[in-house]
Amino acid sequence: MENSCPKTRVFAVIFDLDGTLLNTEQVTKDILKNFLAKYGKIQDNEKEKKRLGMTQKESAITIVDDYDLPLTPEQFTREIMPMYYGKWKEAKPVPGADRLMRHLHKHGIQFALASNSLSKNIDGKISHHDGWKERFVAILGSDQVKSGKPSPDIYIEAANRIGVDPLHCLVIEDSQVGVKAGKSAQMKVVAVPSLQIGTDTFSVADSILHSLLEFQPELWGLPQFEDWVGKTLPIEPINLSGIFTDGLFHAYADNSLTVLPDQIWGLYLGWVKFDELKVSKAVISIGWSLCCCNFERKINVCILDGSNHNVYDGKMQVLIVGYLQRSISEDNKLILNNLEILDEDKVTADAALSLPAFSHKLCKSFKREDYVVDDFCVESEI
Repeated sequence: MENSCPKTRVFAVIFDLDGTLLNTEQVTKDILKNFLAKYGKIQDNEKEKKRLGMTQKESAITIVDDYDLPLTPEQFTREIMPMYYGKWKEAKPVPGADRLMRHLHKHGIQFALASNSLSKNIDGKISHHDGWKERFVAILGSDQVKSGKPSPDIYIEAANRIGVDPLHCLVIEDSQVGVKAGKSAQMKVVAVPSLQIGTDTFSVADSILHSLLEFQPELWGLPQFEDWVGKTLPIEPINLSGIFTDGLFHAYADNSLTVLPDQIWGLYLGWVKFDELKVSKAVISIGWSLCCCNFERKINVCILDGSNHNVYDGKMQVLIVGYLQRSISEDNKLILNNLEILDEDKVTADAALSLPAFSHKLCKSFKREDYVVDDFCVESEI
């Protein structure tokens, strides 16, 4: 949840890249695991969480040391980096990233990119996304400053290139390393953690959000979003396939890993399709549950057609097309578990899904084979 209006007005925004704007970390998550397996090593997820936001050089040094690899950091880098290149083009913007950048650009607000990645790697990641390179006033990698994050160097240099005092800059980050860098640069910092870890570790940030969809520009003296449709927000469609039982939807692992970023949390609206090809409106609550010391996705689906489908067990497909404003209500604390679906959410979603802003995304001709994602046809994008 965001704080009240800051005393210092923001005139420019500086974004991190991996995990903040692009889900690169998600599409490359198994590369290190598979690489280590060749050397008889098992990946330690706790160690990997601590590496989030490090420079490539620092990460290589700690990986070789942590796993006692028979390689120098330079050899490790040469062997593993080609495995990443092909995956970066699969990385999609995290929810709300395109929307926020388009909004800032429309209103003449300058924004820059400051990443601990090397400059050549940054180009390989963002070149697949139309308009991104052209909209950034400055693009900086860790190789363009004396020290990468958590040093403030890269953020101070970004502010210099934009021509805005650091005190009037807002940093948006997903890692502890990046948050520390932004605060050390005397900037305001919004943290949007990309890993489900204790939010107390981000307490130095001025604000902590679940997702960029929660970001409220007006709280920082920036122009307010104009794309809300009543109490709902059209979003890029998200397709999921899986099993529905006892009101819970369990997405197939390969499907959820590729299209459901960590920053998806809260109340959503969309359609569901059952075995018999019946399509119904639905409210979807997406959160996390703690199981055996690990966080796991928990997706509650409330079907709105008044039938007994809420007790249905079987294969289901879900097409998420909107976000409910109640997810960012002042009454909600920053939590990871699901928000309860209230009657007001059902009424709001039911009405919204009949509007062109949402209904044009549904194609009513479906394939039966294997309940593939293509059963939902998206006619146009937001």
